[in-house]
Amino acid sequence: MTIAAPGLIQPHGGSLVDLMVPADQREAVRTGVDRVVACSDRNACDVELLVVGGFSPLRGFMHQEDYEAVVANHRTSSGLLFGLPIVFDTDDASIAVGDRLLLTYQGQDLAVLTVESRWEPDKVKEAKGCYGTTSLEHPAVRMIASERGRFYLGGRVQGLALPRRVFPCRTPAEVRSTLPSGEDVVAFQCRNPIHRAHYELFTRALEATNVSEGGVVLVHPTCGPTQDDDIAGEVRFQTYERLASEVNNPRIRWAYLPYSMHMAGPREALQHMIIRKNYGCTHFIIGRDMAGCKSSLSGDDFYGAYEAQDFARDNAPELGMETVPSLNLVYTEEEGYVTAEHAEARGLHVRKLSGTQFRAMLRGGEEIPEWFAFRSVVEVLRAAA
Repeated sequence: MTIAAPGLIQPHGGSLVDLMVPADQREAVRTGVDRVVACSDRNACDVELLVVGGFSPLRGFMHQEDYEAVVANHRTSSGLLFGLPIVFDTDDASIAVGDRLLLTYQGQDLAVLTVESRWEPDKVKEAKGCYGTTSLEHPAVRMIASERGRFYLGGRVQGLALPRRVFPCRTPAEVRSTLPSGEDVVAFQCRNPIHRAHYELFTRALEATNVSEGGVVLVHPTCGPTQDDDIAGEVRFQTYERLASEVNNPRIRWAYLPYSMHMAGPREALQHMIIRKNYGCTHFIIGRDMAGCKSSLSGDDFYGAYEAQDFARDNAPELGMETVPSLNLVYTEEEGYVTAEHAEARGLHVRKLSGTQFRAMLRGGEEIPEWFAFRSVVEVLRAAA
């Protein structure tokens, strides 16, 4: 473990975990493993965040006791807040407690997992506890039912290498080294390309009354697996890089998070806050229906519009963090981006473009209005189409 740098918020649990084995010891750690197990994309994200300390203070995958405690009450067995359980899954019934597993990903040796706990989870209880529903219409319920293996494993992790990715994901320690000492750091989470409204949202968050004058915003998109119809992480990464270069704003920091989305609404909002605390953030922007999802059959939302906001706000003091509510911004012909309340009070003319319309215009080669999307982002999306 490493102690947090002075002037920055303490990591969750007090110390930043680093599970990477020194280079001269990796071969010895690799020697004598019982078997080789390939990681899924989601497994690889979890391994990486464990190794670099994104899931501090965890030093490995959760044991059954912690898993059941988090499912039941978003806390580990010791009472520490945690939004979602972190477990390794397998269908291999022969894996036993005491086995040392070499975890690989796309032919690369990532880590050694020493199995200290093995159980067959009650996935119905997990779905209801973590996602508030047992419906297979929820993407994470479908994921744990059809993608995750029959057994869960917990135990100590020793890191050998980080996954090779198109998008470089800086570690919490590396991100922290770039942050201003003694100033607030506002985290902006997204899983889609950033459009004008997003940019207005997170830059205006720096003007919030509970953010210090010299504060910065960390734009920290998730680039791991997400919903099936979302734009691929590699493409999103290119849009962020182009936009960062274009706006060149010294109060905006950019980094990428190797995290797999669960679309878990309130629980995911808490998970994101904990992770961003480990990356040095003091504040977190909570959007309307953050990490929410809809039934593809009925179209109904699985979570209330402000459920994630309320849950995150209620738990923020225990984390030593603050939330910054997401402004409901609209574009008006007369004044550009303003709050919806301001536009209504002034009788301004609001212009709208839905995500569905935007994607159709992209496919059709139509001109995208610059009030909606940055030209540089549109160019990347067109090239990838």
